[in-house]
Amino acid sequence: MNREFQDILNELSRHRKSLLTRTAEGKTYIRLFKPRERLILLGCGHVAQALAEFAPSLDWNVTAVDDRPEFACAERFPKAEKVICSGFVDAVGSLNISREDYVCILTRGHEWDAECLRAVLSGCELPGYLGMIGSRRRAAGLMAVLREEGFAQEILDGIHSPIGLKIGARGPHEIAVSVLAEMIQERRSRKADPGVMQTAETDYAMLEFLAGLDCPCAIMMVLETSGSAPAGAGALMVMAKDGHVFGTVGGGCMEWEAMSAAKNILGTGKSEVISIDLNRENVCGGAMKILVEDLNVH
Repeated sequence: MNREFQDILNELSRHRKSLLTRTAEGKTYIRLFKPRERLILLGCGHVAQALAEFAPSLDWNVTAVDDRPEFACAERFPKAEKVICSGFVDAVGSLNISREDYVCILTRGHEWDAECLRAVLSGCELPGYLGMIGSRRRAAGLMAVLREEGFAQEILDGIHSPIGLKIGARGPHEIAVSVLAEMIQERRSRKADPGVMQTAETDYAMLEFLAGLDCPCAIMMVLETSGSAPAGAGALMVMAKDGHVFGTVGGGCMEWEAMSAAKNILGTGKSEVISIDLNRENVCGGAMKILVEDLNVH
């Protein structure tokens, strides 16, 4: 097994961020691994079902909430991490919503929408994304009520309502796509921690393989890029002697070059940094610096 990657998995299981640190050519590089983000669905109707179907494949863990037992049940949400049958206010209070969360209010009516909004906006921390389904007129009316109750205009302006990007969506599945697109837009707009390489997704299958490592294996990690390189700093790829391959460092000729370097060091305990000039390949342009490292089994 590999203790370093087992420790990373352990931290993620506690819903904590974890770091992979490497020193190459006299410089320290830090790669961030983030736990899967949580999508909280307040209301378990048809749109919520469609969101719960699609969201896990986009690296969200789904929690679905409704006060009706016939709606808040595992049979309707087989891919959800958690299904809660409870009053909305109690559920919101128990979920410890944070800046890392995404919350969609999808209840069956105005009364319950308002109940959910008040509970979320009164929490210790606002979610990173807060959206509410409904017409523009209905949303405006509710915002006016909340403004009169003392909620700051700046906070109300941050609510996505009507929810989802304007793509002319019809029906629950198309509406779910529009909502997920808006959530992805929000996810990608978040600023990275200075000096830390990160991607939005954490490949748990890759980490589990590395944690349980029992054969020679090499990792390839993009350290730096310039121009229009096909992968960002922090992109990670794994190639094992037993044939397992995870991740990508951009595909094409540069990935082939990185994999060739990885094959050469498998089982040697060595590491090297390779620089790839994509301009010379007459492809996408730019340049990449990739750390190629043989991992020890211990």
